[in-house]
Formats: sequence, structure tokens, C-alpha cells
Amino acid sequence: MLHVTLNRPEARNAMTRDMVAAIGALFDAVRDDRTIRAIVLRGAGGHFCAGGDLKEMMASGLKPAVAGETDPVAANSRAFGAVMRKVGTAPQVVIAICEGAVLGGGFGLACVSDIAFAKSDAKFGLPETTRGLPPAQIAPFVVERIGLTQARRLCLTGAMFDGAEALRLGVVHDGYVDEAELSTKLDAALAQVLNCAPAANAMTKAIILNVARQDMDQVLDDAAAKFAEAVRGPESAEGIGAFVQKRKPNWVEPT
Repeated sequence: MLHVTLNRPEARNAMTRDMVAAIGALFDAVRDDRTIRAIVLRGAGGHFCAGGDLKEMMASGLKPAVAGETDPVAANSRAFGAVMRKVGTAPQVVIAICEGAVLGGGFGLACVSDIAFAKSDAKFGLPETTRGLPPAQIAPFVVERIGLTQARRLCLTGAMFDGAEALRLGVVHDGYVDEAELSTKLDAALAQVLNCAPAANAMTKAIILNVARQDMDQVLDDAAAKFAEAVRGPESAEGIGAFVQKRKPNWVEPT
């Protein structure tokens, strides 16, 4: 497992450009490492992430766009969207621990996770429009996560809500009230992940994500090709052999 901590507790882990770049670099570095089966994202100091660092954005000067040149503000915004896609499409299982502030970009990170836990008193929201900004690189992932109807309401009101409502909406998959309950539920989820073959999980995740992004015939053709690759690969031989022999496959850690 890889545990990744957003570590700016003094700013409720609001993300700077350097933090966004570091997250992207980390996910690039581990993308092909099948020894890392799950990536757990959490924030330091009792908060997940309060979004982007608006003070840094304003301090950067916000120079006007120059015709014929790349708009630096647009480029910085788009860079965050690219990192969101890297997190969301990582071959590993990405688990988000949502507590304290889960706002803006932090909300977005929760939406691109595979499994998310929310503390009951966490504060979720998309406050960008209350600051005169659109949640530009976040809203598309919110739509994918919870659907258009609820995404419209949340994005266009800046409404704040707690972990119980996040669970009801489908932003997260389970809730917890304290560290002991989280530990039990996280351990159980990780044990389930470790029962799955890493390459098979990576293929499965890619198939699932393609459903909303490709024509269904393309999805099925690609899925068939992945299935054929898996059937001929070492994981299926080991997994089917273990099933027949009534033993655990070699990717399951001994208990």
C-alpha cells in the first residue's frame, strides 16, 4: 500500500501549484508499479483538502492573456484537471479519507477515487461560485460521480453538507465517526483489494471508466481484447489454479 498525505495543515491542505505538480509526478511514478496495490489519500491535521490556494492564485499577478500566447491562468487550471485524470485513471485502487474540509479541488479528488470514506462531521462543498469562480476542472468529475441533476444543484448553489449527506449522494461509499471505526473499515477494504489480482484490477478499472467515454461497441471490443490478454496471462493461470486447488492465489498476502 502507498499512503499519500496532503501536508499543509496550516491551510487545511489547500493545494498550491507545487502540490498539484507533486501529486501528478507521484501518480506518474507509480503508474506501472503493480507491487503497489492501493493508494490511500489523506490530509494532515484533520482536514482532507480545502481546494486550491486562492491566496497563491491572486498573488501570482493574474496578468492579462496575450493574443497568440498560452494563457497562464488557463494553463494552471487545466494542469489540475490533468492531475485529476491521473488520479482517477491510476491502475491502482485509490482510496480517499474525507474528513474536515473536503472542498473544491478536495471534493474533486474524492470524486475521482475508487473508494471513499467520510467522517460524519466532514464538510463537503463546491464554494467556487460564491467566490466568483466556476469549479471548472472539478464539475465534470462531479457529474461523473453523482450525476447531472445533483451536480447542477451543488455546483450552482455552493451548498455545504456533511459526511452523511455525501454518503446519501454517492460521493463516498461509507462513513465513520472516529479513528477506530475508520481503521476497521479501511483494513477491511484493503483486505478485499488484496484478494484481487493487480493486473486484472487495472484492466477492470480501465473498462469501467471507458463506459462513459466511448461508444459501447468500442468499450466491448476493448474489453474483449483485455479479456483475451488476461486469459493468456500468468494471473489467470494462478487464479484459476488456486480456485481448483482450494488455496489462495499468490497475490493474496498470508494472514
